[in-house]
Amino acid sequence: MGELVNETFQQKTENDSPYILNEDLEFIKSFDDLNLKNELLKGIFSYGYVLPSPIQELAIKPIMNGRDIIAQSQSGTGKTATFIIGMLEKIDVTKNETQAIIISHTRELAIQTHNVLKQLSNYIKDLSYSLTIGGSKKNKFINKTDNSHIIVGTPGRLCDLIGKKLIDSSNVKLMIIDEADEVLSFSFQEQVKEIISTIPKDAQMCLFSATLPDELFELTDKLTNNPVKILLNEDNITLDGIKQYYINVQKDNWKYDTLVDLYGCISIGQSIIYINNKNKADWLVEELIQNNFSPATIHSNMTQQERQQIMERFRSGDIRVLIATDVIARGIDVQQVSVVINYDMPKESETYIHRIGRSGRFGRKGLAINLVNSKQVGMIKYLEKMYNTTIEPLPNNLKQLIEDELE
Repeated sequence: MGELVNETFQQKTENDSPYILNEDLEFIKSFDDLNLKNELLKGIFSYGYVLPSPIQELAIKPIMNGRDIIAQSQSGTGKTATFIIGMLEKIDVTKNETQAIIISHTRELAIQTHNVLKQLSNYIKDLSYSLTIGGSKKNKFINKTDNSHIIVGTPGRLCDLIGKKLIDSSNVKLMIIDEADEVLSFSFQEQVKEIISTIPKDAQMCLFSATLPDELFELTDKLTNNPVKILLNEDNITLDGIKQYYINVQKDNWKYDTLVDLYGCISIGQSIIYINNKNKADWLVEELIQNNFSPATIHSNMTQQERQQIMERFRSGDIRVLIATDVIARGIDVQQVSVVINYDMPKESETYIHRIGRSGRFGRKGLAINLVNSKQVGMIKYLEKMYNTTIEPLPNNLKQLIEDELE
């Protein structure tokens, strides 16, 4: 991305914005300045927003104006609300047809996006929207056409229902792809191409993601027409307010004892412990329960109903410590998370920023703790260089650090 930025982008420094842009954009400092529908404005304020976040300052208006957009914004910055607000302003509720589709790469993210949509549109009369995901008995035997104004779904389910003519995408004027680097990855690419082939060629395309690898731009440039590009300056990739530490446990089989030592501190608030393997996640939660701890786990081998129940309990605070695979590394909004532990270091460096982004949301403080063996210390140095950040050895006063984060 750096080479692309140096050639074609200008950095906008108004109010120290973390973004670099490919064209001049107006910085919208108040939701009132967007001239939104009164019902939508009411929904925004009732949702809890007072002023636009940095990504909302820049991206909502181009969406409203019908521009294609490629936007990079980290979790916890109001990204989901950005594209939903821009989309809701464009929907014509007098037309009984599907006008917008939002694609999410996981069921959990689709459910969360649907919930944000529900809350922001709470006061808009006659608006219809639906959630289309697999793994649910409720959704399994749909046999009638869904004409909702807005449909939120996962690639496979959307592709299936469009193919069966149960979703009519011929009138779609706006398609939003969230976590675009994942949705446009090899595993989903054919399904997404099939979905896009069924919508009008002049439909507006909006792509959002926390990370946008260089190789993705060749594809996104084919999907979009003269897009507005809002990209993070590489110096601003790490969320402000997240303190990052590591513990050199020397050997992997010493990680468990280290985690047990940490557990009493991390359960003060809410924490996520990331594991790379779902069998290992099950093993870890069983070991901790046998030691009289009470974590829960979530991974892709669980049913959709089980995963949804776990996430609801975690959001409510009933579960304090969640052991997870990367099924929830991206986009899942749990505001109370104060500590993230990488029990296993992520396999891909881009995943690191998604994981630690669970803490420090919307400028709140947070902690990320990485457990590494002797061979992985070099990975810490690489991440420091990649994200222009500092990852320090964990000090002894962990409990005080966490208590400080919760103030």
